[in-house]
Amino acid sequence: MKQRTLAREVSIKGSALHTGDPVTLTMKPAPVDHGIVFKRTDLHGSPELRPRVDQVTDLVRATTIQSGHAKIHTVEHVLSALHGCGIDNVLLEMDASEPPIMDGSARPFVNLILQAEPVEQDKDREYFELDAPVSVTRGNSSIIALPSDVLKISCTSADDRGIHTQHLSLTIDPEVYQTQVAAARTFTIYEDIEELLKLGKIRGGSLDCAVVIRGDKIISKEPLRFKDEFVRHKILDIIGDVMLLGLPLKAHIVATRPGHAINAELTKAIYQKLLERKQGGTKKKEKPVAPTMLLTDETSLDIRRILDTVPHRYPFIMVDRVLEIKGPDELVALKNVTINEPYFQGHFPGNPVMPGVLQIEAMAQAAGILMLRKISSEGKTALFMSCDKVKFRRAVRPGDQLLIQVKMTKSRGNRIGVAEGQCSVNGQVVSSAELMFTVIDETDVE
Repeated sequence: MKQRTLAREVSIKGSALHTGDPVTLTMKPAPVDHGIVFKRTDLHGSPELRPRVDQVTDLVRATTIQSGHAKIHTVEHVLSALHGCGIDNVLLEMDASEPPIMDGSARPFVNLILQAEPVEQDKDREYFELDAPVSVTRGNSSIIALPSDVLKISCTSADDRGIHTQHLSLTIDPEVYQTQVAAARTFTIYEDIEELLKLGKIRGGSLDCAVVIRGDKIISKEPLRFKDEFVRHKILDIIGDVMLLGLPLKAHIVATRPGHAINAELTKAIYQKLLERKQGGTKKKEKPVAPTMLLTDETSLDIRRILDTVPHRYPFIMVDRVLEIKGPDELVALKNVTINEPYFQGHFPGNPVMPGVLQIEAMAQAAGILMLRKISSEGKTALFMSCDKVKFRRAVRPGDQLLIQVKMTKSRGNRIGVAEGQCSVNGQVVSSAELMFTVIDETDVE
């Protein structure tokens, strides 16, 4: 099979799903071995991003990649269309941070690719073929990739409410993708919409670009395009997310209740195998895997256990150590504030001060850890929803140690929590707030 690009430049306009911003996406032909590259024409210097799984920074209801200051949200539908149509080399120019959502499926992007006329190039396509199974499990979700000489996906889509359970198995090639997968639209549960809006998501969402499930009813501007449209969209997302490997994949992927988080985790595991193969098969001895849930007998947590518990990573992890867990409702944590923090460069030059919003974030992360300890945290993520009664009393500067104290004051089942938090330096309170957050399944970040 030869590498493929486009014969001509094509563009599409629309609104982004999560930001709601207007955006123009232009696909341009690219030479052999160029790969798939995004270009942010709206940013200074027009930075380029090569979508790779090690650039993923956010997986809440979309896949976001970032390199330096340049970020692209919701890349999965465009990558899925390119992967499904067998396009290897293309330059994707965008004048905003997120591709247009269009009708919530990959079909508009497939039509754009066909309009541009895919053409073969004079070099063979390189695939990554698995030589051993790779599997990932998160709570009640699992995904495994098995050795295969084609890309095949067997997927079961379901949810906690028992509203829908669908299963489908497809061998993916351009014809199958275009006729059986591309038109499947994204979907959401009606009860999740308000929560997503509070998180700053789906600001451009409407029934024009999604199917809404309310009870046993389907709300959409047109009937379902397939009787099993939900599982087909899950397959569409898997195809887009595994494209973050950087090479087309040959494997049989078996997924149960997949979402962007677990898709990315599988892709990371396969990417590690790809790196090992490029390094001549040298494989480092695997370290014992730490528990991925909080244990009730843990009274303190080091940074390794914190990273096992929360999804945040540099530069946004705001808790360095949990010093003490006082029963089920109180926690004391520590954040070392150093001049190496990236925000000090601009906040403020010559007078570095820790932003108040990051002090609130530190309290929210500590409260999330405390909430996860109260429940079975495996496969769960705590998401910050709102804050109230916020007070800032003095500046926090490089060299300070931020002592973070949180106390749970209210909880609604295992989903909603309210906590009082305060930050202090050298015994003096510097900030305080009342925080509300929710605990969701990691699989619900699709």
